[in-house]
Amino acid sequence: MFNISFAQKKQRLLRDTLDNAFDVSHYMYDLNGLLPILSPITEPAVGFGGALAMVYFIPKKKDSTLKFQMPDILAIAGGLTENNTWFLGGGYLGFWKNDHIRYRGIFGYGDIKLKYYGNGSDFLAKNPISFSTKSTFLLQQANFRIGNSNFLLGGKYQYSKTTNTLFEENDSKWINPKELKMTNSAIGIIGEFENFNNFISPTKGIRFNINYLQYSQLIGSDQDFGISASFLHYYLPIIQNKWISGFRLEGQLATENTPFYLNPFINLRGVPAMRYQGKLTALVETEQLLLLTKRWGIVAFTGIGSTYENNEQLNKTATTWNYGTGFRYLIARELGLRMGIDVAKSNNDWGVYIIFGTAWLK
Repeated sequence: MFNISFAQKKQRLLRDTLDNAFDVSHYMYDLNGLLPILSPITEPAVGFGGALAMVYFIPKKKDSTLKFQMPDILAIAGGLTENNTWFLGGGYLGFWKNDHIRYRGIFGYGDIKLKYYGNGSDFLAKNPISFSTKSTFLLQQANFRIGNSNFLLGGKYQYSKTTNTLFEENDSKWINPKELKMTNSAIGIIGEFENFNNFISPTKGIRFNINYLQYSQLIGSDQDFGISASFLHYYLPIIQNKWISGFRLEGQLATENTPFYLNPFINLRGVPAMRYQGKLTALVETEQLLLLTKRWGIVAFTGIGSTYENNEQLNKTATTWNYGTGFRYLIARELGLRMGIDVAKSNNDWGVYIIFGTAWLK
């Protein structure tokens, strides 16, 4: 008789041959299947709603090294919320030439209803301006690995055509009329160090990114301004295969003449988008993942962020914080892909988030 191991048994569509658990590795990686992601939207800035995304993984051809190569990812998504915010778009994430070129292309259109709380204005903080922003967006980005190192250099082009409509006529005194209808066109430069063990769902490694985006009339922008940003994401296994500790540091700085709707804001789970804006923002967040089994884990996180005005004196204008918990499930073992749900609370509001890979994916 032949001794056939369990791992060699016939692959079932949505079951792993190793533990017979629900797993979509074979479906996505070998059969090129679409992964539907249906997510509730509880973003405090736009209210309750739902979003549907279809994600398609394009695997690389296996070579003699048998080394895992990150597949390319194609996705389309759309969503609608209770305040009539809606969006539709798609994107492509490519890992080309044995991960020596990383490409990202995104396009979309949205009609988003938001509130503007000002940059440190006490009056607007209590009496925010309600507005609608209709925008077409395009991003083209490519990073190039330096030799076989963990360093990458790249550039990007970003375009948006935006029309903002104020819901109250007397709010116009707070907004530059030129910023109600704008074309924004920018080119940028990117520098990065990254040695993650998995780009989508890392459990070990560092990613440090610094970039600058210049909007210029020379390439079709209505106004000249710039935005610089940097982030550090660090994952450290405290106890191997049991406890993963993550840390996040991020900051953004905008120059003068930046339109009100593009000024940096604190991006933390549970904090309404654009609630805390400033010419300079800084935040720190930590996330602790405790793996209960090879498949299941629970996560806890907390963070704090501040906004600043007057770039010379760096006057702090606001501070916000968040905390929350959730779970993760290893949904695609061969890809190392985890998904889950987080519930977050801040000093202003709360939210529920579907997490695909890392919550800090950029």
